[in-house]
Amino acid sequence: MSHIHKSFDRRDFLRATAGTTVALAAASVTGATAASAAPARTNLSIPKDRIGIQLYSIRDKVGSLGFAVVLAELARIGYQEIEFAGYTQNTSILGRQITLPEIRTLLDDNGLRAVGSHVGIGNLRSNLQGELDAAEILGTPHVGTANAPSNLNTVAGYRAAADEFNVWGAAATARGLKLYQHNHAGEFAFATDQPSVRLYDVFLKNTDPRHVYLELDIYWAYVGQYRWPGFDPAAYVRNQPYRYPLFHMKDGDANSANANGFDIVEFGAGDLPYEKFIRDIGPRASHVGIWEQDTAPNTLPNPPGSLGAAERSFTALKGLLG
Repeated sequence: MSHIHKSFDRRDFLRATAGTTVALAAASVTGATAASAAPARTNLSIPKDRIGIQLYSIRDKVGSLGFAVVLAELARIGYQEIEFAGYTQNTSILGRQITLPEIRTLLDDNGLRAVGSHVGIGNLRSNLQGELDAAEILGTPHVGTANAPSNLNTVAGYRAAADEFNVWGAAATARGLKLYQHNHAGEFAFATDQPSVRLYDVFLKNTDPRHVYLELDIYWAYVGQYRWPGFDPAAYVRNQPYRYPLFHMKDGDANSANANGFDIVEFGAGDLPYEKFIRDIGPRASHVGIWEQDTAPNTLPNPPGSLGAAERSFTALKGLLG
């Protein structure tokens, strides 16, 4: 579905997906059974009433259906926090591109909060104040990038990147915002010029904790552990809990045929040790858990497609955090 007439509304969406409702509910319960059976925990560091979604997971729906339909559906599912991956939709929906104030109104109307936004590292270099302006309009306390700190996998390259992030982070702090960097697996590799030094450690050590924060993508951290062993993802959070305001709660299913060691799957369908991770990071700080699944737009049947994956994953996350 690449073009949606601007008269398409949420009732049309619900009619289009009604045939899959029972199947989705059944799959949700099945996927969440193991997590739901876990004993209740107190002082949990990932609150269950602040479950978020990275909109990249449902990028196909944002693009084709638009923010109005998608945000209303996410609110119905139960998501509370929205992390952006761009601010555009199909121009045929409104006859023009949607504006940031209009997106903010849709968030407010649906009782949703913006929690973060991924922007290109090039945007931070060329348009930092503009990106901070956008964050203020949307009401998000965090703005960050999913790009690696540097394309130079050397100690010097990552130190230079840390210096750059410190400047951007100080600018964000001056406006009451927090700058963050989201990892993939490559940050956990060893430096090409010093094979005993992990790049992530260089970045962490040389960035100012007052101004630069981290969003731990838990899936990619475990891929990093698989490819470059010798660290515990939970230890990073446990050692500096207040530097990790955001998590990406992405699940992975072990697969030795995959060079990464895991396939990306819906939350609750994989075997990453989430209960152990949550226990090991401790309760010293609160972290917003954000669901992400890079492969969700490939979900069948479609409709509901990626929105079906979003609903089942929300149910499984709620069970884990309950």
